[in-house]
Amino acid sequence: MLGSDGFVHAFGAAHTFGPNAAAPASAPAAVDLEPTPTGQGYWVLDAAGRIRAFGDAGAALGDLSTSSLRPAERPTSISRTPTGQGYWIFTTTGRVVAFGDAVHLGDASAIVLNGPVLDSVATPSGNGYYLVAADGGIFAFGDASFLGSMGGTRLNAPVQSLVPDSDRSGYWLVASDGGVFAFEALFRGSMGGTTLNRPVTGMVRFGDGYLMVGEDGGIFNFSDQPFHGSLGDRPPAFPVVSVAARG
Repeated sequence: MLGSDGFVHAFGAAHTFGPNAAAPASAPAAVDLEPTPTGQGYWVLDAAGRIRAFGDAGAALGDLSTSSLRPAERPTSISRTPTGQGYWIFTTTGRVVAFGDAVHLGDASAIVLNGPVLDSVATPSGNGYYLVAADGGIFAFGDASFLGSMGGTRLNAPVQSLVPDSDRSGYWLVASDGGVFAFEALFRGSMGGTTLNRPVTGMVRFGDGYLMVGEDGGIFNFSDQPFHGSLGDRPPAFPVVSVAARG
């Protein structure tokens, strides 16, 4: 799990490769974490568009600077290529910036969005990616298949994340209230209708299903894989903003 202070919390077979201390309070907030193909490192993206590399991620392949960000635009997520020799940075305006062997396949920056893009993820092939907006709208590029969205539907809470399913034939969306929406993917369960201590901030594919994480570090496991722990009973000082799975 990644905290907004940049601190990484590891569970099970995952390991922490840095940073060894939380960032100063004046530092830009961390917004997303992306593991390397081996799971022996990761990249951390912050709100200024900067990338920090840890473990076998090596040196950052490039990043955004505050001067390249447009008014009201902020970085929201990072997703790597299959080789780990490239990645995309996605922003709230639907802009996509490619680095290394990542290829720009289009973006939503010229579209008037009904809500900011809050998450994006590459397809397993690395030849496409999805963008998901807060209203549940989905934008698919390259070999990413559009299978439906929540755009135009009245939602109880904004959509936070999109996750392709394990057989790559569908995807799930999760909202901040823990509600899950399945498109050509098996619905594994949700926290919708349950009173949560803190909002859900992210979701990741896990085994045959998914994990979702709350701001307090609580983990909700809807998969065939064992639960490896959470921070729900000892919430960190800074909110958890992202969750990733090793392997």
